[in-house]
Amino acid sequence: MAKSNMLTFVTVERRTPEKREAESRRVDFGEIYREFAAERAAEQAGRCSQCGVPYCQSHCPLHNNIPDWLRLVAEGRLREAYDVSQATNTFPEICGRICPQDRLCEGNCVIEKSGHGTVTIGAVEKYITDTAFAEGWVPRIVPVAEREESVGIIGAGPGGLAAADILRRAGVQVTVYDRYDRAGGLMTYGIPGFKLEKDVVMRRNRQLEEGGVTFRLHCEVGRDITFDEIREAHDAVIVATGVYKSRDLHDHENHDAHGVVRAIDFLTASNRKSFGDAVPEFESGELSAEGKRVVVIGGGDTAMDCVRTAIRQGATSVKCLYRRDRSNMPGSQREVANAEEEGVEFVWQTAPAGFEAGAGDAIAGGVALGPGAIAQEDEPVANVHRIISGVTVQRMRLGEPDTTGRQSPEVIEGGDYVEEADLVVKALGFEPEELPTLWSKPELEVTRWGTIKADFRTHETPLDGVYAIGDIVRGASLVVWAIRDGREAAEAILTRFDAAIAIPPSHIAAE
Repeated sequence: MAKSNMLTFVTVERRTPEKREAESRRVDFGEIYREFAAERAAEQAGRCSQCGVPYCQSHCPLHNNIPDWLRLVAEGRLREAYDVSQATNTFPEICGRICPQDRLCEGNCVIEKSGHGTVTIGAVEKYITDTAFAEGWVPRIVPVAEREESVGIIGAGPGGLAAADILRRAGVQVTVYDRYDRAGGLMTYGIPGFKLEKDVVMRRNRQLEEGGVTFRLHCEVGRDITFDEIREAHDAVIVATGVYKSRDLHDHENHDAHGVVRAIDFLTASNRKSFGDAVPEFESGELSAEGKRVVVIGGGDTAMDCVRTAIRQGATSVKCLYRRDRSNMPGSQREVANAEEEGVEFVWQTAPAGFEAGAGDAIAGGVALGPGAIAQEDEPVANVHRIISGVTVQRMRLGEPDTTGRQSPEVIEGGDYVEEADLVVKALGFEPEELPTLWSKPELEVTRWGTIKADFRTHETPLDGVYAIGDIVRGASLVVWAIRDGREAAEAILTRFDAAIAIPPSHIAAE
């Protein structure tokens, strides 16, 4: 058995997987980081200090046994490392790619705090499961015994799929309902391929389907099926819809001009093209950045996905407006650095004050009318839009801290200017849809933010047998938190089912 000494962080420097050169990666949607070689993975895993209090593990939402599988990798016991990794995480190869390790496990690594540079936890995690799939170590989902109970899961994102995995392995009959034509949620249609190649997600979808999970895709609750019909068909229901309602800038003039688009629409169209789908909005240029001056508004990870997607689509320039400075940006600093390498310009401490529309340019029914043209008499005024030509930008400065201690941005009077643009992408974050209204279920309790009320341990809502997980409870959050919620909700449902078997209804009635 090959072995590697641990505690080598004093002699071995931190190294990350090789990153493709910016010039080559900015023209395609392939992942930018190459796979670790076995020797390099073992070398980097051996840097782990095996500390008595592993802060990497405690700061991981899934509490993955990180030191354990790092040691196994360092010792060449890769198959055992996979078993340990998979025990706490349904999709470790996905988390290894898209988790913000710099804010979670790696950012809290003990040797990072001591100045030696963190262990490359995410890259090793990805390497373990990619190798397991390549070597055939990942078993099919085969329940020990089938159960009669069934669970309906609304939403095929990471939380819903994680719950489906746990429940199906226990023999429960699982049906997943989703509005899209492919499972995966934002992992499929929101996150670009340069961060998460789509075959990685599709591989997990196939595993679940081959394991007996039923997928009802292109099925929107409230339109194609009612919430009550789903409840009647199953013994328990999990709501895992995520949050898809985009925040907007309604108080800005021309905010709906042609060429001002939502991030979710822009990213979905791009990912559909990567699948080879026909996307009329992309082909028409409405949701394509090719040959355009692009401005992205926002500072989170979605904004980073948008600017880097625009670069790959062939934009002539890409600028990102963010109202605070670099150190206060909510998006991953690693993503900011990657974007800058690829040619994105960040315009710090700026915010949109309005949108400029080209003089005399208009569009009706998706067709440009041209300078000076007007709509036909039978064309509704609401369907006629001006064509975007720029963003009025306010210069900002950081003022006094707010109640959270974070400095609030303030407008610098007289500092406005116009940033020319042919395409503006609004990446301002997401909010929950009004599910009680959309589903005709007013008794589905929500918070003042519109998120569903659910127990933070069991994830059960006040509606009997209905559970809620992920972003629809937390607000826009991380994939890893959705996976944790899905696993916990599945375990709570199994406990509920087992309790019902242990105490038959006839016995309860007799008492």
